[in-house]
Amino acid sequence: MPSHINSSSPLAHEVLAAVLRVRCATAPARSASPASLEVLLWRRALDPHIGRWSLPGGRLRPDEDVETSIRRQLAEKVDLGTLAHVEQLGVFSAPDRVPGPRVVATAFLGLVPADVDPVVPEDTTWHRVADLPRTAFDHREITLHARDRLRAKLSYTNLGFALAGEEFTVSTLRELYSAALGYRVSATNLQRVLSRRAR
Repeated sequence: MPSHINSSSPLAHEVLAAVLRVRCATAPARSASPASLEVLLWRRALDPHIGRWSLPGGRLRPDEDVETSIRRQLAEKVDLGTLAHVEQLGVFSAPDRVPGPRVVATAFLGLVPADVDPVVPEDTTWHRVADLPRTAFDHREITLHARDRLRAKLSYTNLGFALAGEEFTVSTLRELYSAALGYRVSATNLQRVLSRRAR
């Protein structure tokens, strides 16, 4: 074993989920409050970073893989048993990402359709990604990484349909894409999206 590796150093592995959705404004309020990209956060009740907002997740069990773990924890903690899309986002392993013993995090991107309003506990709520509250640890970084992954994939995949419900209008789809991308999507670009889905 190389001399620089300390095998006695504690190392924990957690899984986290940046669960995103687009919240569409109601018809009378569309002009004043357009659709926005939101992330699900819960308020920490324990130190460190007590009271700050954090991504849902927790420790990886010895008998499960990372995707099984995050699906279980979302179902148990925030009643998100079914997501329209889940994919591994990345591994966050900076030695100082959390205080105390080292914790490596595997983060996931999850998408909830706009027409679904899952039941969440009182300490959990949706926050606009463009106006995040003070978050714990590196959870802001992970959230923005998830937003950027979603935006990148909207340009070359059909992932945006996971943000829509089973049935949707073209205008609704345009609103969803615009909110996720952060700018107004043109009719021409939307037509390219629809043609990709038809293939």
